[in-house]
Amino acid sequence: MTSIYRILPLALLQSALLAGGQVFLKFAMMKMQPFSWTWSFFGRLLVNWQFAVCGLCFLVASLLWIYMLRVFPLSIAYPLSSLSYVFGMIAAIVCFHEQVDIVKWIGVGLIMAGCCLIAK
Repeated sequence: MTSIYRILPLALLQSALLAGGQVFLKFAMMKMQPFSWTWSFFGRLLVNWQFAVCGLCFLVASLLWIYMLRVFPLSIAYPLSSLSYVFGMIAAIVCFHEQVDIVKWIGVGLIMAGCCLIAK
């Protein structure tokens, strides 16, 4: 039996890193000109520091995910990765000042309830 006390901190960190990567990707895209499939667009993207931090967050999250898959059952690890949606919602409010309606909060609550059921 997998101890929730062993996987939960890892799942929280991995989910926070995934959400952090998305936040930095959004910041990077906000600084860029409109998207285009051109060399100049991707050249500017590669020197964007927010894009670099995004990549670093995704790299560390991926390495942590590899460890989690090696040590814990997929049936527990994978559902707990949905905690990134909760962190994403919080980031939308804190970092981008987005308005979140009650339906979205209910969805976040259901995700958290599902994680609690998986963890038992």
